[in-house]
Amino acid sequence: MIEFSNISLDQGNFSLHQVSFKIEKGQYAVLMGETGCGKTSLLEVLAGLKEVTSGTILLNGSDMTHARPAARGLGYVPQEGSLFASMTVSDNMAFALDVRKWKKEDQKARVQELSSMLGIEHLLNRSILGLSGGERQRVALGRALAFRPEVLLLDEPLSAVDENTRQSLCQLLKSIQKETGVTVLHVTHSPWEAEELGDVILRLHAGKIDKQEKVKGN
Repeated sequence: MIEFSNISLDQGNFSLHQVSFKIEKGQYAVLMGETGCGKTSLLEVLAGLKEVTSGTILLNGSDMTHARPAARGLGYVPQEGSLFASMTVSDNMAFALDVRKWKKEDQKARVQELSSMLGIEHLLNRSILGLSGGERQRVALGRALAFRPEVLLLDEPLSAVDENTRQSLCQLLKSIQKETGVTVLHVTHSPWEAEELGDVILRLHAGKIDKQEKVKGN
């Protein structure tokens, strides 16, 4: 569960004003809004990468307003994935597990499990350099999901891929969310993505959220 209560953020000429919304546990929420309205900033606030001016952030009932990013237990896929070019696919996916001091054999087992889910077993020993856009996004998803977060944040995860890849990744996101039960907040400009994926659509406008409930037909 994600709950924002009267969250405000001031950054020079940009600000969010008393943003409030609630995403129930296990829902797939899609955040939309015009360019520059603050969608990425809202994700960064939730991830703990930007400090709020006021308000409260609850994650699964716990106050995380001022918690360190690592303490929030969130999986985060920023725009373009931001993978480590000096690491192999396998090492990228194991990164969060290594930081959390998982045993090497447990890291390997988890990477194998995720690579099978994501269809990238054949890429594990490859460098990040030279991967296609769709392959990079699958690796980024694997890295974000590795430590089994309860909340997954996705910033324009399908924007840099071609149409066929976008459709296959959309189906992958659906299946991952169904299989893991992770709560998702997905930023996009695409009405198609919102319709395909969203249980809840949040529209950010003039620094505030207009929440629209949506019942999926599948």
